[in-house]
Amino acid sequence: MLHHLRPCRARYLQRFRLFHDTRGHPEDKRWPGWQVIIGIETHAQIKSRQKLFSESLTSDLGEAPNTHVSLFDAAFPGTLPSLNHKCIDLALRTAIALQCDIQTRSTFDRKHYFYSDLPSGYQITQQYAPIALGGKLSINLPDAACFDVRIKQLQLEQDTAKSTFHPRTQTSHLDLNRTGTALMEIVSEPDLRSPEEAGAYVRTLQAVLRAVGASDGNMEQGSLRCDVNISVNRVGRPPGTRCEIKNLNSVRFIMAAITHEIHRQRAILESAPDTDTASVPQETRGFDEHRFETYKLRSKEDAPDYRYMPDPNLGQLVLSKERIQAIRDTLPELPWETHKRLKTDYGLSERDIEVLLRVDSGREVQYDGKNSGSNPSAVAYFDRLCAGHGSKEGARRDPKVVVNWITHELLGQLSARKENFKDNHLSAEQMGELIDMVQEKTITGTSGKLLLRHMLANGSQTSTRQIAMELQLISFQASGPTSCGTSSFSPDLRTVCADAITALPEETDAVRKGRKNVLNKIVGRVMKDTRGRADAQAAKALLEKMIMEEQ
Repeated sequence: MLHHLRPCRARYLQRFRLFHDTRGHPEDKRWPGWQVIIGIETHAQIKSRQKLFSESLTSDLGEAPNTHVSLFDAAFPGTLPSLNHKCIDLALRTAIALQCDIQTRSTFDRKHYFYSDLPSGYQITQQYAPIALGGKLSINLPDAACFDVRIKQLQLEQDTAKSTFHPRTQTSHLDLNRTGTALMEIVSEPDLRSPEEAGAYVRTLQAVLRAVGASDGNMEQGSLRCDVNISVNRVGRPPGTRCEIKNLNSVRFIMAAITHEIHRQRAILESAPDTDTASVPQETRGFDEHRFETYKLRSKEDAPDYRYMPDPNLGQLVLSKERIQAIRDTLPELPWETHKRLKTDYGLSERDIEVLLRVDSGREVQYDGKNSGSNPSAVAYFDRLCAGHGSKEGARRDPKVVVNWITHELLGQLSARKENFKDNHLSAEQMGELIDMVQEKTITGTSGKLLLRHMLANGSQTSTRQIAMELQLISFQASGPTSCGTSSFSPDLRTVCADAITALPEETDAVRKGRKNVLNKIVGRVMKDTRGRADAQAAKALLEKMIMEEQ
């Protein structure tokens, strides 16, 4: 009797998947009465100079096809894999950042399937004993509480070749440059509940990968691809049938695919004659980027049997505790650690922190986790400016002044030039000297912006002060505070103000008659004549004094 009950219970559990849910189901007004469960498998290309199991160099976008291919990549008989340990170190960085449980012993398996983009007929992966298990990633959404997404596992695997179909000739062309490139597959638990949460998860994971130098996370170029698993069920009912959407390469497409899939599955369940027994067919689906709709690729019955087996040419990957600790000790600062430091040490606003981190997440990631000393990140650039690089006697600068110059002026002018922060060739010393000259009123704020524009357009190692003198941007300064009657003004400023009074007699008479607002027009004339070199407040005070004295 018990012998017959066991298979019945197994079928029951298979039908109603037991689901350990660590998160609640917030009500979503877009689909009231329904619950959405989302999990994501992320494939991140490791930023290594060589491939995972061969000495071939990895290729960049636009390189000639089939120029980075070894005999092993092309699956010549008798060739053997040789593990690239730099890829292992970068995977360990990611696992530590995601708080995973790193396995000191892991193995590689062969995933068999026969397709033209896989010359050997199998892919080397880590199906049964991955390099890391568990872990979590904290996600922040605007106007919502922070929540954790659990990481199921992180495993290493090979990438496949690139297959391009030509409709005119009805042929497919293969480029083996990408074959064997190292990938990390990061599998999340089904802890996401909306398209927005899925988008925030991918963006946060992308920032982590870039921060540790493991991957550039460039979705447009295929360095980061996502497979999204979605199921829909009525509130209070067991989770629905899971459908997988393959190869999504942008956050926008991920959110659009999830939204369409939720509506599709919901329509199927609502239109069924018996809603209690209704189910969605289990399918693997693609995403049409033009129609913003998912479409069927294959059903569960059509799913291939990959016939996993241990790779006989690769033994166990054994990691010592010393190696793991060395990676942990040298791990770069993570985004949430940077956020906390900028807020605690510098008192920056959330907006300024987000701008710096967003610029940082877009920086160029170097091969094999190396730091780029010649092109520092936005946060490192900010740190150096605040620390006093280029200032007299290394005096620290006001962080809020520095961040304003970076986020408003520097980034603004780079954007106007259609450039990114990585294109900035101003050293911290040059930028720091410019900020100091404005703060000390050696040049005006307007002249400072003009000087910044000139230095971005004309790269030079010359000091900022020397360039300002060559461009005649040194300001007409007051020799004392303008708010007291004992102020004295530079002769140059007096001359320019006298010329402005002479040039605008009607406005001068209006000021004498008490129309103080007209004084601003005369100040504007002074600023125009001095090309912004005069201090506006000093000029206004001197003009008012000179006009009233002539009465």
